[in-house]
Amino acid sequence: MTIYQVDAFNNQLFKGNPAAVIPLTNWISDELMQAIAEENNLSETVYFVKKDKSYEIRWFTPTCEIDLCGHATLAAAHIIYSELNYAEKELIFNSKSGDLIVQKKIDWYTLNFPSEEITEIETPTILKTALNVPILKTLKGKWKMVAILENEDTVENLTPNFSKLCELKERGIIVTAKGKNVHFVSRFFAPKIGINEDPVTGSAHTLLIPYWAKKLNETNLNAVQLSKRRGILNCTYLKDRVEMSGQAITYLKGKLTLT
Repeated sequence: MTIYQVDAFNNQLFKGNPAAVIPLTNWISDELMQAIAEENNLSETVYFVKKDKSYEIRWFTPTCEIDLCGHATLAAAHIIYSELNYAEKELIFNSKSGDLIVQKKIDWYTLNFPSEEITEIETPTILKTALNVPILKTLKGKWKMVAILENEDTVENLTPNFSKLCELKERGIIVTAKGKNVHFVSRFFAPKIGINEDPVTGSAHTLLIPYWAKKLNETNLNAVQLSKRRGILNCTYLKDRVEMSGQAITYLKGKLTLT
C-alpha cells in the first residue's frame, strides 16, 4: 500500500495539521486500519476506496475510528487531485456523517460539510478546573464541548489540564474567542481519543462557523486555529451546511511493508 503524509490547512511544510493518507482498492480489516493508525501516531490516518464516481472514506485516530474529520478529508482530496490524476472540479466522499463535497479552485480546497447544532449548557466544574480561565459560555454538540473564552490571548496562552479533560464524557473540547485580525480563533483538545491537542480541526468548525456567523452577523468568516503549527481557514455559513476552504502540501510518499 502507498502511504502519503499531507500537511492540511496551510501551504507550508511543518504547518497546519499532518494526516496520513492511504488509498485502497478494497477495504482492509478494521483491525489493520487501526493498527496502521496507531503506528503512524498522527491525529488522523484516512483511508478511501473509489466507488463509481465517488469515494468511500474512513478516519482513524491512534486509538479509535471517528465519524468525521475535516483536515484528513482535505488531505485525501489533495492526494486524489495531485497524485491520482482526478480531473473534475468537485469530488464526493461518502462517510458515516453523510456526503462530504470537496471543490478545488487553483490551490485551494473547499470542504462542504453538514453543520452541527449546539446548545448552551451550564459550565461543568471539571471544565472550569481543567481550563483554569474565565469561561463566558459553554455549548455542547454531539461529542464536542465548546468553551467561549474572553479573548484571543486567553485562547493562545491556555495550558489545560489534560487528565482533567479526560474526565468529561465529551471526546473533544473546543476553546474559542473573537479574533484580533480574523473573525474568530480556536484550539481543540481531545486527550480522550489520544490527541492532547489537534493542530487544525475541520470538524470543530462545523460547530464554530454557525456560532460565530450568528454572533457576528456574518456569512463569510476568516478563522485561525492557534496551535503551534497554525491553521488558516476561510469559512462560509450555509445554515444546514458549512464550507471550509484551506490549502495543503504533501510532505511524504512511501510504501507500507506489511509482512
